[in-house]
Amino acid sequence: MRVFGRRKVLALAAGVLAAASACTGNAPPPSPSKQAVSASSTPTPSASAVAITRAEAAKEFHDILVTDDALRVKSDEEDLQGRLDLAAKDLTTGGQVLLTVAAYLSTDYAPPRYKWGPPTLYVPRFVPEEKAPWFSALATRDGRPTLLTFAKAADDWRLSSVAQLLPGQQLPEIELDAEGYATALAPDDKTVTISPQFMQPVHASVAETGTAGVTAGLLAPGPYTTEVAEQIAELRQKAKGDRKVGGYSYDSIFSADNFPVYALRTKDGGALIQYSLSRTSTTTTKTAEDDYIPVPESARWAISAPVLRRTLRLIETHQYATAVPPLSRPSAAAVIAHEGALTRASGQ
Repeated sequence: MRVFGRRKVLALAAGVLAAASACTGNAPPPSPSKQAVSASSTPTPSASAVAITRAEAAKEFHDILVTDDALRVKSDEEDLQGRLDLAAKDLTTGGQVLLTVAAYLSTDYAPPRYKWGPPTLYVPRFVPEEKAPWFSALATRDGRPTLLTFAKAADDWRLSSVAQLLPGQQLPEIELDAEGYATALAPDDKTVTISPQFMQPVHASVAETGTAGVTAGLLAPGPYTTEVAEQIAELRQKAKGDRKVGGYSYDSIFSADNFPVYALRTKDGGALIQYSLSRTSTTTTKTAEDDYIPVPESARWAISAPVLRRTLRLIETHQYATAVPPLSRPSAAAVIAHEGALTRASGQ
């Protein structure tokens, strides 16, 4: 990305953040110096030793979230589409691009604003030549623990993943070296029960087939695994008999869509894996002349018609964090954090 683009975003943030915060009561994230101290008091190596130092990661966390907050302030006198373009193209990557666009469009360019607490940083020790470095941070968002991941893309750092910890869940202890740096797992790491490169297809399979599929048992049952499969089965059966004339056909498919995967070594020898999935749900009428498909309220920002005659397609983007046990002590992996939303809808 051109340097001019990021400077433009930062200039916009500087111009509106103070007034916006005063009006809404939303405070910006703590200053970078406080974040760096909160993460650890251990010394960090020079910038030449790693792709990003922990102090630099703290600054990126602060700058990106402050800028994002400024762009979320709606004003009739501002270029709303321009703000969305800056937020989606200059501040985000991966699944966060789709979620950011949907957050703006579904709220008439007034997406929710958040109050962030100071982060605990998990910065992998990448070599300076690493082409795709990243780091994670655990911070409170409106008081709730939330895991964020930032990745470098086109020479700038961008927000790639956000997942709020589920009720009763805690982040597993991340393995840190003497200087406070984390370790990233290779995609084909075989020391854990699910290698990072297989995390997405395993989760997709469990979400579609539940306890009946070949991946049954690899993921613990819950609202984002086996219960999703049960919901799909129920909706599929309900659709068949929902109309006297033929009924509907319904299906729901999960896919990886080339979303990135991030994996950190945990202190117990396992892994914390962060990843995204798309869910595409399609409803089709069997007799278009007599039947119709109601458009859910959650999709009315994308489809203006209240009903459709032939087909409805809803696409959701979901981001997860899953604690994966070490292969030496195998057990079911647990989804501990999630965030998702409807990001596209179409039909006729």
